[in-house]
Amino acid sequence: KLCEGILNILEKDTKTSCQVACLETLRILSRDKNVLVPVTTKRNMQILMRLAKLDTMEDPLESVSEFPVIVEALKCLCNIIFNSAVAQQLSLELNLAAMLCNLLEKCKDQQFVDDIKCFDLRLLFLLSLLHTDIRSQLRQELQGVQVLTQALESSLSVRWTEEYKAAEDHDRPPLSLQETDCAIEALKALFNVTLDSWNVHSENESHQFRYMAAILRHCLLTTGPTEDKTEELH
Repeated sequence: KLCEGILNILEKDTKTSCQVACLETLRILSRDKNVLVPVTTKRNMQILMRLAKLDTMEDPLESVSEFPVIVEALKCLCNIIFNSAVAQQLSLELNLAAMLCNLLEKCKDQQFVDDIKCFDLRLLFLLSLLHTDIRSQLRQELQGVQVLTQALESSLSVRWTEEYKAAEDHDRPPLSLQETDCAIEALKALFNVTLDSWNVHSENESHQFRYMAAILRHCLLTTGPTEDKTEELH
């Protein structure tokens, strides 16, 4: 009943501070599988997707004041999808993976979106891990390898000297914590999406995998903010 009450409030146009507080509460509650039954309906998933700006394919991310709401809504979706097989199936029906790829595109060249990008990537990782149909959809329909590789390239701030050769800057400072976390989530999602890609058929796929290999080499030469984070990145 508490979850339903929170979602009823979130369905209305309430203040940003109220939305964030409600989503933080729902995120904590959604860690409990027993609480998830009333939450995992199409209506409730759509409420969270709307708050995460996943239902607006064209509108850019403009209002920085809304970013905390987007992040908390993505965190809630991560918990719910991880803990609920019903939510995983609803994600396929609601075309969630396509919306997440679209949101990643909107994050390009934007400031203050590292948290949004990180939890978008984490959700793509979970979907590709838990649902084989979504993994196939990402690979075949949504150009998931390209989208995720570009997200990884952006997180690592790769500069190119040749088509498949990244610049080696030995004096470059370590990645920030947010950049490292984004890169790690992109790598995890890429692993899932390319898991069955042992046989490359087309010239475009060959280009994509050579491009990705160059970025992965650059990643191995990159350090994170701490020794532990560097180890996790590698």
